[in-house]
Amino acid sequence: MRHLMSGNEAIARGAYEAGVTVAAAYPGTPSTEILENMVEYKDKIYSEWAPNEKVATEVAIGASIGGARSLAAMKHVGLNVAADPIFTYAYLGVNAGFVLITADDPSMHSSQNEQDNRYYARFAKMAMIEPSDSQECKDFIKEAYRISEEFDTPVLFRVTTRVCHSKSIVEFGEREDVPFKPYSRNIPKYVATPANAKLAHVRVEKRLKDLEEYSNKSPLNKAEYNNKSIGIITSGIAYQYVKEIFGDNASYLKLGFTYPLPMALIKEFSENVETLYVVEELEPFMEEQIKAAGIKCIGKELIPIIYELNPEIIAKVMLDKTYESKPLEVNVVPRPPVLCPGCPHRGFFYTMSKKKNTVVTGDIGCYTLGGAQPLEALDTCICMGAGFTAGMGMSKAFEASGRQGKVFGVVGDSTFFHSGITGAIDILYNKGKMVPIVLDNRITGMTGHQQNPGTGKTLMGDPAPEIDVVEILKAIGYKTVKVVDPCDLKAMDEVIKEAEEADESYAIVTKRPCVLIKGLPAPKTKCAVDRDKCKKCKMCLKVGCPAIFFKDGKSYIEQSMCVGCEVCMQVCKFDAIGRVGE
Repeated sequence: MRHLMSGNEAIARGAYEAGVTVAAAYPGTPSTEILENMVEYKDKIYSEWAPNEKVATEVAIGASIGGARSLAAMKHVGLNVAADPIFTYAYLGVNAGFVLITADDPSMHSSQNEQDNRYYARFAKMAMIEPSDSQECKDFIKEAYRISEEFDTPVLFRVTTRVCHSKSIVEFGEREDVPFKPYSRNIPKYVATPANAKLAHVRVEKRLKDLEEYSNKSPLNKAEYNNKSIGIITSGIAYQYVKEIFGDNASYLKLGFTYPLPMALIKEFSENVETLYVVEELEPFMEEQIKAAGIKCIGKELIPIIYELNPEIIAKVMLDKTYESKPLEVNVVPRPPVLCPGCPHRGFFYTMSKKKNTVVTGDIGCYTLGGAQPLEALDTCICMGAGFTAGMGMSKAFEASGRQGKVFGVVGDSTFFHSGITGAIDILYNKGKMVPIVLDNRITGMTGHQQNPGTGKTLMGDPAPEIDVVEILKAIGYKTVKVVDPCDLKAMDEVIKEAEEADESYAIVTKRPCVLIKGLPAPKTKCAVDRDKCKKCKMCLKVGCPAIFFKDGKSYIEQSMCVGCEVCMQVCKFDAIGRVGE
């Protein structure tokens, strides 16, 4: 049967057809939907949201050693978290097939950087595969498991935002009944002591030579000869772009098996074309290796090294061709991302925005938007968990320099489980003069409402113990752990003042569910402006709620957007905002 599927959906289908039994991930755009779609096959595949990418990778590695085909999936920065186990497992080798999926994000649509994770394959010395459409996502995953088991290697399966989220036709196959690999204790293979790792490294180097030999005849790499005056080596989504621009006016070497590169095949292709180009997104990963092999080619001299490629860019830089465009006859209003109407984080950030002598170190999640106008209540955002640990470092720097004022470190509930607990321990253990705050909205919000260890459900929908953030902080040893509704501005302000003055360890948990969680009851009341009382002071605009704006010179609340959180009502000094619908 033929189906219209995104790349992520097709990867999940490919894992099912490949006989995968265990899958683990931490949600992160653009990879999230892989595991969300894996649940469709829960009669055959056990799937879980792990607390972080390192845990997900280790779970999948354990399953592989135990004899079950497995995968771990994550966005590109997640591989930074998972690098520790993956570098070692690349040395050790697999039992059953193991695939690690990295979903890179050129142009940083939902990310803090646009690192090119192809270098991880080279750095960790493992095989790499790159599909260019949804059908290949499904088919190449199946080939990845065959390669993994034949060559005793983890396989890095690299996709990008466009491949993950674009949809194309996919033809289904049947699930392969893969027998479980028998497990037997093998200390020299699976116990990574220095003595064992030294021998493993020798095997890894031999394996890379075998993999390169295989790559030269791999069905994932193919030459397409047309007009031989132009030859283009490419991979992934870039292949679709160059085909759209050049059609039959160029020849192509399309690489799906991209590490180790098939140098003999590349050399043969280069000898059959007049001018050789390498077209790849982001870094010159292939180009550098091709030039190092003494093969003349043109790459980043023309192709941009930053942001996503598209057909228009390629046409411009390679053919000096531009497409006619017509300007819109409307002024499109900029719409930067903002906290949703009724977001529980708004009350906290509004409170912090009024504090002039405090620093708020932030983190990755919905609450990153606390740094946006008009709240502008975040000082830093680096990576998951750094809301606590960067804050710890800043507090020590301020203590040494004599700077007054406390540092407040912020993470969300899912981030607390991901990498916040160790930071909370560090603050307490090393006597940091700062306050860790967990913004608990009862869900993993930014990536689209996935379950986490605090929500009481698993990825597969089964009931689970709710891991209590408050009890964890108490168990670590915090003397005071205050729980507060962040939309109660008076209570929020009082807790912050108390924390500023506290001499002993003090932690805060703001607790209010995300308004977009499915199944929550509809609000009984909403907020509305009494326009006769409105003094045009614009204080209500400072909470940054998209439902509030000025209309005909006075404040107005769009009822279709309001959820009745009442933060604006508490901010208005003239009682111009009240409840409606009681």
